[in-house]
Order: sequence, then structure tokens, then C-alpha cells
Amino acid sequence: MASAPLSSVREAISELDVKLLELLAQRQQLTNEVARTKIQNQIDVRDPQREEQLLVRLIQEGQKLGLNAHYITKLFHVVIEDSVLNQQAMLSAQANPNNVSPLNRVAFLGDKGSYSYLATQKYFSRRDGELHEIGCDSFAQIIQKVESNQADYAVLPIENTSSGSINEVYDQLQHTRLSIIGELTHPIKHALLVAQSDTNSTDISKIKVLYAHPQVFSQCSHFLANLTDIEVKPADSTSAAMLIVNELKRDDVAAIGSEAGGKLYGLHAIESNLANQKENHSRFIVVAQNPVDVPLQIPAKTTLVMATTQTPGALVNALLVLKDNGINMTKLESRPINGNPWEEMFYLDVEGNLQDGKMQETVKQLTAATRFCKVLGCYPSEEIKPTAVSAVQALNDIK
Repeated sequence: MASAPLSSVREAISELDVKLLELLAQRQQLTNEVARTKIQNQIDVRDPQREEQLLVRLIQEGQKLGLNAHYITKLFHVVIEDSVLNQQAMLSAQANPNNVSPLNRVAFLGDKGSYSYLATQKYFSRRDGELHEIGCDSFAQIIQKVESNQADYAVLPIENTSSGSINEVYDQLQHTRLSIIGELTHPIKHALLVAQSDTNSTDISKIKVLYAHPQVFSQCSHFLANLTDIEVKPADSTSAAMLIVNELKRDDVAAIGSEAGGKLYGLHAIESNLANQKENHSRFIVVAQNPVDVPLQIPAKTTLVMATTQTPGALVNALLVLKDNGINMTKLESRPINGNPWEEMFYLDVEGNLQDGKMQETVKQLTAATRFCKVLGCYPSEEIKPTAVSAVQALNDIK
């Protein structure tokens, strides 16, 4: 018996894909109902025991159908993460009704196609209201747009797994009255982009000029070290770099940016995965004029900036306040105080909600232990930890 034509098989797969999307949409509607129940009954968004039981059951059922445990785990980690983030967004909107608007004016670095643009699209896809994009040329301009009420929010990259902290943003935070109201982590996948439509005819050895944002050059330094006779030119953003290449349309000019962003400028990738680290991610913060209330059901972070006295052990004493109160610190960054040589401001990210009494006491003690302490924001944590990975991995031995 002859096998079915390839076109018929592909058509059947396409029909199944549509059914999968319909089922995922139904599942999302049900999880929204779960969120409403949690709002009414003050139940935590995450239930690790329930999530682990769900994953164990799905692995067992999937194995009966011949599906690999790793495949099921990876698939449902994404499903669970999406459910958690949607529920958090619903709870946040419920707790901050004054922030719900039919229009969200958002300032970010660059233009369409920049990594900040992609992060903006991702974050506000879970929020109600139309998105109005405001591309900017610098971090200072982004902050100014919100401070002057020309924008409601700003999305700022704060750190990257390859190049580390983005110091210019920390320096901006030192002088602004804006509050951090959200965060997100976005994968950064650098590609070498050219205007030549026939990518097979474009040889890397032909490229003589390369445009990118300075942070991108830092994240791709190993790739750049292997190139010879290339002039590296910085651009204000990845979108600005891509626009230059689009306008020049020369086979000896390229940009580094995302493939998705490059397509908006008619550019094509001739090499991918250029970052020093394969797992290259940037963390972005969202800032606004007013702080937000974070329901206690949502895992929260608080960002503070403080300055200690110039005495031995002053920083250690401040950090002991966190230890004594059982507060976990996830980030510590120091930046020079402008006009005060050899003095530093310290930025701290901690796991904690300002509505919680323990966190309030911690801030009070930090204020007493330092010569300056300010809360820059308390906001929902969007770093969703995978569900019971170790327990799931142990199930690989199930026969």
C-alpha cells in the first residue's frame, strides 16, 4: 500500500495544529477563571504541589502514548509559565484599577525591531489597552518622556547574562523620581544581518563595516575576535544599526541584531547565535511615575538604592539586616556617586513585598543602618522558576 502524499500529511498536521491552538485557548480561559477565584479568596498564584502533581500525571499519561518525558516537561513548563504570568497580570490590574487605560504610551530605546521594542511588545501583550510605541535615542530621553508625561511607561534594559549590568541605566535611576513597576526577561539572539536578498552569495569575508549597539558588541566579543579587517561602528540602538544597513544596501556592510527585527528592515541573517553565551538573556525593568500595589498572592521583588557610611563594615552591617530578616538578595550593584569621589551607591534587588510586615521592617532597619536608603519600586517578579524539575527528572526511570 502506497504511503499518503506529503501534501496530505502536511494538511493533516496543519489541521491538528489548529485544534491544538483551540485547546490552548480554552485552557487559557479556564486559568483566567482560576485567577478570578484566587482574587476572591486571596489564594497564592503559584501552588508548587499542584503544579508538580499535574506534571507528574502528564508525564505518566504521555509515556503511555509514546511521548518522551523531557518533551512533555519542556512543553508544559511553557504552558504553566504562561498561565502564571497571565494570572499575575490579572491580579495586578485588579489591585491597581487606576492604571488600567485604553492606551499605554511606552518609551523604549531605538525603533521597531530593537530588542527593547521586542521586550515592550512582550510585556504589554498581557496588559489591557492599545500600545502606543515611542522610540527614543537614549536612556536619558526615555526617562524624560515619562517624567514629562509624554509617556506612561518606559522599558529599560538593566542587565544581560553575557555583558552584565547596564551601568548607564543604573545611573539614570539614581536621579529619577520614577518607580519600577514591573520586570521581564527576554532572550537575546544575535544574528549577522545583511541587505543582500541572496544570502548564499553573501560571504562574511566580504563584510568590511559592521554596525551594532555597544552592548551588542560586548555580548558578541568572541565572534568579533575571529573577524579580520572589519571596521566596527557603534549605533544608538540595534534598530538604528539595521536601518543604516537597509539604507546603504551594500554587500560589504552588515548589522548585528535579531532576525525578527531584521525582517522589519528587509534584512537577512547569514549567521546566527553570535553571543558569547548560548543562553543569552536581558532583564528589562518597566518604570512609571507612580508605584504599584502588588497583591500578596504574587511573588514580588523590591529594588532599593542605599549609601552607607564610610566606616569599616558599614556595607556588611547593612546586608546583615537582610540576613537577620530572612530576606533573599538577588542582585547587588555598586555605582559611583556623582561629585563624591570614591563613594558608592548600592542597588539591591530582594525577594519581598512592601505590603508584607517583614519587608517593611527590613526597610526601616536599612534606613537606620545607612545614611541614605530609598525604595525604587516593588513589583511582580516575572522570573518563573520551572516546576519541580528534579522530581520530574526522577520520573525518567518510569517504565
